[in-house]
Amino acid sequence: MTRAIQVWKRRARQLKTETYVLYLAYRDPRTPWYAKILAVCVVGYAFSPIDLIPDPIPVLGYLDDLVLIPIGIAIALKMIPPLVLAEARDKAQLEMGQAGAAPWVAAVVIVAVWLLLALVTIVFVARGILR
Repeated sequence: MTRAIQVWKRRARQLKTETYVLYLAYRDPRTPWYAKILAVCVVGYAFSPIDLIPDPIPVLGYLDDLVLIPIGIAIALKMIPPLVLAEARDKAQLEMGQAGAAPWVAAVVIVAVWLLLALVTIVFVARGILR
């Protein structure tokens, strides 16, 4: 049982690192626009408290996190050029090994995505009401 827990902890650290790699690759100008869009969605979903299936629902609540996030990371990583990906992985390993990924980075990304979605919603509602 202890071995299984260690494997899960290692895998969780890898997912955390890969999520940070996506963030770093997103910031690189050599990353294609479509990869950036998917990377933002995956990183936002990974750190967002709002899930497709709410966590309180037994089994299914955590299943979406265990399935959707790794699949999203895998697809996004395949879209990023190998050189950019290698550089982002090196930088992530260095930064996370020294002090861990700054949690404020994830918070800023999440807040920015939610503010953008709120703004878009307000604009569409306002246009609908004013017409």
